[in-house]
Amino acid sequence: MSKDLIIYKLANKYNLPLNKIKEIVDYQFKYVVRIMKEGKFEYIRLPYFGRFSVNSERVKYINKLKKK
Repeated sequence: MSKDLIIYKLANKYNLPLNKIKEIVDYQFKYVVRIMKEGKFEYIRLPYFGRFSVNSERVKYINKLKKK
């Protein structure tokens, strides 16, 4: 099932505009981006999706590449 189809079904089910449902669906991913940009790499937990973390060695490697 595609993201657009999920948004369409939710909009019909809850009688809300498509753009409002899209905003709700996208919010959790915008949250993840914001936390990662702040440099807080401990972990992020999204209910019903799981717990996500960044390997500290990967962060060191990427930061090392940025300095070159």
